[in-house]
Amino acid sequence: MNWVNEDLIIKPLEASSSEDAIRILGTRLFESGYVRDTYVDAVLEREKVFATGLPTPEIQVAIPHTDIEHVIRPAIAVGVLQDTVEFVEMGNPDGVVNVSIVCMLAVNQSDSLVSLLQNLVGIFQDPVVLHQIVEAGDVSEIDALFNDRLPPYQEA
Repeated sequence: MNWVNEDLIIKPLEASSSEDAIRILGTRLFESGYVRDTYVDAVLEREKVFATGLPTPEIQVAIPHTDIEHVIRPAIAVGVLQDTVEFVEMGNPDGVVNVSIVCMLAVNQSDSLVSLLQNLVGIFQDPVVLHQIVEAGDVSEIDALFNDRLPPYQEA
């Protein structure tokens, strides 16, 4: 099964803050049956301790996520922000990243998270792909950009 599907992609994502972006994408995951009602608050709490803003080349990304007990089925919700929002930089509590792409991860197996993060970092280190995501004309292009590069998840 693919991690990303068109129903979980929002472009343009109109958000005024990182919290707003997380709430919008988390609500989409919840309404689509991927996560429990505890997911959004758990992501926001985790973000306070373990920030997820990545200072990637040219276009910055955030990868908010939380513990597996808040997830029903694995997925990634993708938001391409209309205007950048500030996320705290991963590993640097004093740093801020102006994020254009938010990939909200819903992972229900802890061993899947490490490999997913490695694959995503590989995607995010390529500025050409980041520009393609931001400049995509519709969500089907974004869907393909991710799913062509991410191995499908394996059901437990």
